[in-house]
Amino acid sequence: MHPVTAPELESKRLPVRIPVNPAQHLLIAALLLLAASCSGPPGHTAAPGAPDASARPNILLIVADDLGYADLGAYGGDIRTPNIDALAARGVLFTAFHTAPYCAPSRAMLLSGNNNHVAGVAAQGLEGLLDHPFPGYENGLSDRIAPLPRLLADAGYHTYTVGKWHLGLDAEHSPRAVGFSRSFNLLDGAGNHFNGNGYREGGSTYRADGEIVDYPDGRYSTEFYTDKLIEFIDSNKDDGQPFFAYAAYTSPHWPLQVPDDYLDLYRGRYDDGYDALRERRLESLRQAGIVPASVELPPRNAAITPWEELDADTKRRESRKMELYAAMLDNLDDHVGRLLDYLRQNGLYDNTLIVFMSDNGPAGEDFANTGSNRDFIRAHYDSSYERMGTAGSFVSYAPPWAEAGSPLFQRYKSFTREGGIVAPLIVAGPGVAVPGRIDSSYLTIMDLAPTFLEAAGARYPDDGSVRPMLGESMTGLLQGTANAVHDDDYVTAFYHRGRAYLRKGAWKISNLEAPFDESAMELHNLAEDPGETVNLAESHAEKYAELLEDWRRERKRLGILLPQDL
Repeated sequence: MHPVTAPELESKRLPVRIPVNPAQHLLIAALLLLAASCSGPPGHTAAPGAPDASARPNILLIVADDLGYADLGAYGGDIRTPNIDALAARGVLFTAFHTAPYCAPSRAMLLSGNNNHVAGVAAQGLEGLLDHPFPGYENGLSDRIAPLPRLLADAGYHTYTVGKWHLGLDAEHSPRAVGFSRSFNLLDGAGNHFNGNGYREGGSTYRADGEIVDYPDGRYSTEFYTDKLIEFIDSNKDDGQPFFAYAAYTSPHWPLQVPDDYLDLYRGRYDDGYDALRERRLESLRQAGIVPASVELPPRNAAITPWEELDADTKRRESRKMELYAAMLDNLDDHVGRLLDYLRQNGLYDNTLIVFMSDNGPAGEDFANTGSNRDFIRAHYDSSYERMGTAGSFVSYAPPWAEAGSPLFQRYKSFTREGGIVAPLIVAGPGVAVPGRIDSSYLTIMDLAPTFLEAAGARYPDDGSVRPMLGESMTGLLQGTANAVHDDDYVTAFYHRGRAYLRKGAWKISNLEAPFDESAMELHNLAEDPGETVNLAESHAEKYAELLEDWRRERKRLGILLPQDL
């Protein structure tokens, strides 16, 4: 079967949205910066000199779930994402944005501006620590941080969230408890995209405005969450208060499911396999200006069977997985377009700071064939070839396609190699100068909270009641008044499920495999070797010793517990 052509795709899609003239946004940005000298509204905890509520930007944070680095059209990918690409043309596309390697720690860091241990999500799941209530393992946002939505609410913002929460099942750690005024969220890490069946006994759990609720059977998740967020924004759009809207979509996270009219959208596109796609994606990254032309593919993961060694039936099934993944992202882009169209039609678009990102690298899990939930999935889902992609199927695209999704780097989600922690980030809207820029500055997911607080004129507590944020504001970088967010002495340390890393400037130490063994940490210079292919621990012993000492110090400061500590 021949790959689908662009005209065939176009006939099956919603109309492409045309971005507003970038020159208008430069003017708007200038006006908003001028407005920053105005005083804040009475009764709000806005910082001195903050603009009034009518001038402060709305904030729309769109998070895709397990999206690969090279999937979006703006990053050179072959999947059609015109609405997200238009944001990149209007804003700044970042090439070195770093997250945690798993969903829950990333979300804790995102909403706290702090390390996942300080924020209360040291592990995605308690990993047997239910009987050991160590600090960091609260499995929800801790009292050691001040949650971003609460601070924005205190500063006069409406606060809304839809989609994946993954920061606690109990009311104490619910979206309402941390400051969201309206919400509809999946509390678990994943779920069926059409119903509440989930991937384990008991199904998935949902909470709306503080109450446990059922998911509306038959509604596709991305469409439903978009409808709810538009409903929330619309309910207060004329009252003069800005909003913070957190759209935590569950797409393109497994299970790979799409509405019927998307099932065959990419039929035949990936018949040449994951090895060919990996090579093609690196070249597209070069062509898009995301990476230098001199960058080469890192060594192939030997654990992945070469495509040419698969039999015909396996190839057919494998290519179908990637077709469905692409269709999920295509669908996500359509609904992002719906959300942006709503903002335009209601005069909200030009004064909304919009961030689009992924929460980590592409997913390598394959729960239908491995893990503790395998038997439940096999008993409750029919994943035969003909059923793949429907509500009654449960498939993942697993390591081979995940490595193709981030071809510049080693590995994928769950690893502290770059493939697990480098993700797409696009920022557009008020305060963003020079639209269409590609920026290679090192950023962390912790930098978004301080950026949002500064845009909102809100304060983070400095009275010693909570730990200070570790992230730093991106405002100067976005406005073009700074060349970087972090200096070369800035240290990022992370540990989760037996894998760790510490980064300082261009240097990084990390371990590839769990369980954690400090003596197995490798040293890489990411400026010269983004694929982490050459271990410099012996040839640069002094630098290696320096970063190991930094790691030991940061472990103590952040409260990182290793297995031997328990």
